[in-house]
Amino acid sequence: MKIGYARVSTLDQNTQLQIDALKEAGCSKIFTEKVSGADKNRRQLKEALDYMREGDTLVVWKLSRLARSLTQVINTVKDLETRNIGLQAITQKIDTTTPEGRLFFHMNAAFDQFQREIIVENTKAGLKTARKHGRIGGRPQIMNDEKIRAAHAMLKDTDSYPFISDIIKALHIGRTTFYRHFPPEKIENIRS
Repeated sequence: MKIGYARVSTLDQNTQLQIDALKEAGCSKIFTEKVSGADKNRRQLKEALDYMREGDTLVVWKLSRLARSLTQVINTVKDLETRNIGLQAITQKIDTTTPEGRLFFHMNAAFDQFQREIIVENTKAGLKTARKHGRIGGRPQIMNDEKIRAAHAMLKDTDSYPFISDIIKALHIGRTTFYRHFPPEKIENIRS
């Protein structure tokens, strides 16, 4: 019996492409979930593995849907082998029920791990270079010096701005952002 497992990492992603491929591959039951591959608590994967019996085959769209690290993938495959359960990865044409498939699995899993490590390494190098040239990643600062000075002046002007919410609206900023720069004790000092 072929059992399918489909996974996407974020809630806005859709498993339909994987589900269609798993059905086409002959899966009689499919387990799906939306959770990061790095998350060790993947309930649907655990249910799929618990559901399977000797002679069954776990089918995934790609090895990366099964796990995010080489160690995780290899440990899962070892567990399947000890239970006499095969693994198929549709897009990579891997089938661990054959000797060639097992060899190809190990080569492909190692390549996937290498590719992830290269991406991480390149990202870190790019961020380091950007910092060296004065660029800092992330969202731009909402509270610049000009807005901080304006907020300070508005806090002193209790006639025009009696409520903090009036200042927040006038500056077009969020409440959390405002209080990050002006905690209650600072506000009290400015207004007194």
